Amino acid sequence: MAGLALCLVGLLSPLRPAQSQTDPLPTLPSFATSDSNGSMIAVTGVDLTGSSILYVIDTDNRQLSVYQATGGSRATANVRWVGARRIDLDLQVDGWNDKSELGFKELRDEFEKNARNSSTGQ
Repeated sequence: MAGLALCLVGLLSPLRPAQSQTDPLPTLPSFATSDSNGSMIAVTGVDLTGSSILYVIDTDNRQLSVYQATGGSRATANVRWVGARRIDLDLQVDGWNDKSELGFKELRDEFEKNARNSSTGQ
């Protein structure tokens, strides 16, 4: 989601004239960060509304939780729990909404066929 937000920020930014090859490329400010320890992963980003997003993944219990934070005045500043779910079954799915040329099973079959062919010298 953070990557999508970064892409959209780039697409929505005003167009600039092409730079010559000697001009340094501009750097984008970092809108996403991540960190982890032995059992948790935290990823921050910015959503399409400009609100800060925090994804927390509990790798031991395979849980995902998402939070949205908005700034502003004391009356409008807020942290909101967007949602959560267990992701252990999600991580067992071979593919979902996969637009790849070959699905997981077809790709696995190709690898197995190539391994058999190379072991028999074909």
